[in-house]
Amino acid sequence: MKFRGFCVNVSFLWVEGMALFPFILLRHKHAGRFLLNHERIHLRQQLEMGIILFYIWYFAEYLVRLAQYRKHYLAYLHISFEREAYSHQADLEYLGRRRFWAFCRYI
Repeated sequence: MKFRGFCVNVSFLWVEGMALFPFILLRHKHAGRFLLNHERIHLRQQLEMGIILFYIWYFAEYLVRLAQYRKHYLAYLHISFEREAYSHQADLEYLGRRRFWAFCRYI
């Protein structure tokens, strides 16, 4: 699948980028290719799980990680979806060979 999402500039966004299927919300008009790839990995995750289930899982895992690490940023970095996206954001060919539910390897 080669769906790349629709990029939308949202200057008041509190993070550099956010995937909200089918959109990639970006704080700056010219996002780097690694950031775009990171967010496209999230779009694929959302398609696989279904958008609602993705966000329920994301939030639940964040709460578990927050209890585990007691710091917001560490909790965020250890969410399985983020671990997969950060691990492969520099590999621009990753989505072409990514396996279904690949994030499960990062739980």
